[in-house]
Amino acid sequence: MFILVQSRLTRMDIPDRKNLRGANFIRANFQGADFEQADLRGANLEGANLQEANLQEANLQEANLQEANLQEANLRGANFEKANLKSAKLHLANFQEVNLQGANLQGADLYGANLQEANLQGVDFSGADLQETNFQGANLQDAKLGGAKLEGAYFIEVHLEGANLQGVNFKKVNFQGANLREANLQNVELSGANLQEVDFEGANLIGANLEGANLQGAELYGADLQGANFQGADLEMAHLKLTNLEQANFQGANLKRAHHLTIDQLSKLKTLYDTKLDDELIKKIKEKYPILFEKPDK
Repeated sequence: MFILVQSRLTRMDIPDRKNLRGANFIRANFQGADFEQADLRGANLEGANLQEANLQEANLQEANLQEANLQEANLRGANFEKANLKSAKLHLANFQEVNLQGANLQGADLYGANLQEANLQGVDFSGADLQETNFQGANLQDAKLGGAKLEGAYFIEVHLEGANLQGVNFKKVNFQGANLREANLQNVELSGANLQEVDFEGANLIGANLEGANLQGAELYGADLQGANFQGADLEMAHLKLTNLEQANFQGANLKRAHHLTIDQLSKLKTLYDTKLDDELIKKIKEKYPILFEKPDK
């Protein structure tokens, strides 16, 4: 076993870097070092400096990287399954196609990091800084995002099927084309979010705030939108078959060309004041429920 505490090793100094399983590198300085394809399973890298290091395709399964510095490191294709990255500095790190299944990233700084196509199943991101982070195409099933900073994050085409995201703040986040089937999104903040063509089939959006969100072409089949706020949201060409709209607020929203929208669904809305609807629907709903078009009390 290698034991290097508070040491500095350059790229050329790293001994037998292919097999470093279980090594103790606590607080070691590996800035710019090359660990490509290295076996670091179970290694202790707590507080180590790996800034700008190359860990491409390295195996760090169950390694301890708590409070380690991996800013701008190349981690593409690496295996971090069940690794401890709590409070790690991962600013602008490249995690593309990385396996982080079951890893602990509580309180980690991932500002601007690249997690495209990464396996993030069961990852704990609680309290992490994920601002401007790119999750495009990543698998986030069963991931924990409570208390994380997500402003400006990219969740394009991510897999969050069945995820529990209750109460999470996704304000202005880009979820275009994401899979959120059966997800629990109760009381989530999605105002100003890009939700174009997102699959919300069977999702729970009770009490969610989607004010000003873009839901063009979104799939909301069987979703529960009870009491949700869609004020000023754009749902043009959204699919609303069997969607529960009871007491939802669609004031100023765009529902033109929405699919499978019925008079019965609209009759249960909180308000249709200033709502954009197809002419045929407007005529029918105004005849039966004119009170819905009155300006609501503040």
